[in-house]
Amino acid sequence: MSVLERAWYRAGPWLWLLWPLSWLFAIISASRRYLFKAGFKASSKPAGTLVIVVGNISVGGNGKTPVVIDVAEYLLKQGLRPGILSRGYGGSNTVFPHLVTAGDTAAQVGDEPKLMALRTGVPVVTDPKRARGANWLREQHQCNVIVCDDGLQHYALKRDMELVVMDERRFGNGHLLPMGPLREGVWRLDTVDMIIHNVRQFGSARLLGVAPAQYPMQLAPNHFVNVADPSLTQSLATFMETDRNITALAGIGNPARFFSQLDNLGISCKQQIPFADHYEFSPQDIPSGTVVMTEKDAVKVASFAHDDCWYIKVSAQLPQAFYHQLDQKLAPFKKIQKEHDHGI
Repeated sequence: MSVLERAWYRAGPWLWLLWPLSWLFAIISASRRYLFKAGFKASSKPAGTLVIVVGNISVGGNGKTPVVIDVAEYLLKQGLRPGILSRGYGGSNTVFPHLVTAGDTAAQVGDEPKLMALRTGVPVVTDPKRARGANWLREQHQCNVIVCDDGLQHYALKRDMELVVMDERRFGNGHLLPMGPLREGVWRLDTVDMIIHNVRQFGSARLLGVAPAQYPMQLAPNHFVNVADPSLTQSLATFMETDRNITALAGIGNPARFFSQLDNLGISCKQQIPFADHYEFSPQDIPSGTVVMTEKDAVKVASFAHDDCWYIKVSAQLPQAFYHQLDQKLAPFKKIQKEHDHGI
């Protein structure tokens, strides 16, 4: 975490020096929103598609990727043809739209797109111009539901549903960039469809006085997977029974959340090493002995991980009420799709 990021979530009086820049950011952001809302700038989506945006109003990792994976898998079970759209942040690729393939590395396409492609098996496309990427998914893969990873503020892509994911850090100091971590004001939450809280204690995290439905999410650990050879797995119980000298690594938006998860599982680590989000690991970053990391980090180190590197495979657990609300949004769209497929 950078000095600036630490100041956002702790007392940092010097941040007031950035107040004029935050006001400038607010003016530019509000003007841009107005231009799209008034129709002076075009907002579009592919015909015959439903667009779901999973994002947040703050910078940094809040747990969006597990939600995108879960929603895409749920859509598949409903008989729909989902595709995932991502900016491809952290990737070196410069030609867009780009379909993430098995031969792509995380360094080329970004760690999150690579992970989402591996986990879901649905088409994952990276493109900083989201509307163009969405059109490509529709034209090339006949996707009828586009799940956009991040992009809440990318108004050029018209959307049907907005999901906001928050963690225990919430809004930090409550100021807009660069004085604070917010991309948009807290008011924006009243305009979205659902708020998902990636926290252990939902009661204390629940926001008061906001209109959208709010749901708790738990990242449930399934088992340990060997990074070098994913065919090797161990249950949580078996892994913890073995006498190990463990080092934990995390190059995600909130490393403390991963380290806390290990503590809650009863996994004692000799060292916990945080890295910046989307950090590009090298072999020198991987110590000897047992190393535990996130699945997002595993896709970046797979090519040089030694045989005692492991990641915890986690899945998003959301309440049934979340899927019920999602079904309500999907129902009229599914009816139209069914009539279209049957030529009615």
